[in-house]
Amino acid sequence: MKICILGAGALGCAIGAKLSEAGHETWLLNRNAAHVETINRAGLNIQDELGERVVHIQARTSAANIGLVDLVVVLVKSFHTQQAIQGAMALVGPHTLVLSLQNGLGHEDILADAVGRSRVLAGKTYVGGVLLGPGSICSGVAGKSTYIGELDGSISPRVQAIADAFQGAGLNTIVSDNIVGTMWDKLLINVATGALTGITMLNYGQLYSEPVLEGTALAAVAEAIAVATAAGVRLSVTDPGQAWELASQGLPASFKTSMLQSLEKGSITEIDFINGSVVRWGQRYGIPTPVNTTLVACIKGIERAMADHQQEEANL
Repeated sequence: MKICILGAGALGCAIGAKLSEAGHETWLLNRNAAHVETINRAGLNIQDELGERVVHIQARTSAANIGLVDLVVVLVKSFHTQQAIQGAMALVGPHTLVLSLQNGLGHEDILADAVGRSRVLAGKTYVGGVLLGPGSICSGVAGKSTYIGELDGSISPRVQAIADAFQGAGLNTIVSDNIVGTMWDKLLINVATGALTGITMLNYGQLYSEPVLEGTALAAVAEAIAVATAAGVRLSVTDPGQAWELASQGLPASFKTSMLQSLEKGSITEIDFINGSVVRWGQRYGIPTPVNTTLVACIKGIERAMADHQQEEANL
């Protein structure tokens, strides 16, 4: 199978490396020129449960000269989805499938607008990765599952073929007949902690020791469950306390959510695709979402203050 990882940061490199090692023609696509140049020159350095090794894999900063692929795996930040897929249309041929493994909800609609809904598959992955430097990652694959599926819930030969390819590469992959429900289950976990840590700047140890914050988290998740229920989504996580507990499971007290990490780096967040999704779906189905609306507004305010500060510094 010829595969391109669109958005080959730490997570994309971790998945791409496993697929490449299994014999699939795998390309990494990333805008970071230093990262790409290092991979092409010296290989991708990986640290994982097996130790440290170098994987030789092809990387590019643009889709030019890669050619048509069988599968595009989308792992860019959600707010870059439209720009990324438009820049990757040279990869898409008559039989190309596009699989999103991104956080949140809504990117599958953006991809469908670009390539057609019939080409789009959705999924969630619990594989982890940390970028140590250009061309170097710490990968967490062992014991981590990936769920993929058709948006209509069917178990198709094409999605099974992708799962088989991933499974054969050592990526534990399950085909779901309820991928939308699976996406919502993961969303509930992100809703529980992401925005709160971004607003308060607290790590998990601090967050989970503040009962007043737990109350807000449970209220946000309760809204999300009510919205999903109204939309007819089948959830595995049906109690707000369950999402709160799952969010911290197996993670150290020093853990920081991706939303907090984004703000610490001076970057905007994926709030529109996480709590913002709850608000949009709530409006669609007539379910009030005052807690999530407030969390979105607070993060947007922080992003605005950050952007203004960056502009002021640039003008000095």
